[in-house]
Amino acid sequence: MPGAAFYGKMERVKILAVSDEALDRIYALASSGHFQDVELIVGCGDLPYHYLEYLVTVLNVPMFYVPGNHDPNENPAKKETQAQGGSNLDLKLARHNRFLIGGFGGSVRYRPDGTNQYSQTEAYLRAFRLIPKLLFNRLQYGRALDILITHSPPFGIHDDVDPAHTGLKALNWLIRFAQPRYLLHGHTHLYLKNLAQSETVVNLTKITNVYPYKILDVTH
Repeated sequence: MPGAAFYGKMERVKILAVSDEALDRIYALASSGHFQDVELIVGCGDLPYHYLEYLVTVLNVPMFYVPGNHDPNENPAKKETQAQGGSNLDLKLARHNRFLIGGFGGSVRYRPDGTNQYSQTEAYLRAFRLIPKLLFNRLQYGRALDILITHSPPFGIHDDVDPAHTGLKALNWLIRFAQPRYLLHGHTHLYLKNLAQSETVVNLTKITNVYPYKILDVTH
């Protein structure tokens, strides 16, 4: 039976998810062993790559990340456009243990010359490129995706009304099509007044704003 090895007991992974702000506190916590039980690092964009590289070096666990709208376009010939030791998951799928993970970087376009910025139509066209891989997962494993890593939030969920922080409608479509258990994003900054708005459940998907970092116990 295809994907039979993916069924059985509940799987669990502890994730350190980070986005948008490099914190001195995280350097201190990582070096002191505070994150020693973390099994996976997730970067949701707009972070200095040396920050991500520090985390993956100190914690010595796998890392998946997507670029944000303040990150450079990836160029394999230039190391500074990549976080060394991690995997840029933009428009890609991967497996970590028995978890199926996908990535979608960037934000809505608000500057003509902005990097990793897309119109709503362009974002849909990018999302459609994932369809063959998602269908393969569904055929092989009985589901398309467990975790979707994004920079932008979906449209109307954890986003804002200003042009730079409007969510991407393509992500709402991906939620409906792929039905991930979790969507982790950054881009919109949360403070004490709206901290309670960091998690929203839409059908089967728990959407979490990880800014500036969160420790998550993820299961499937």
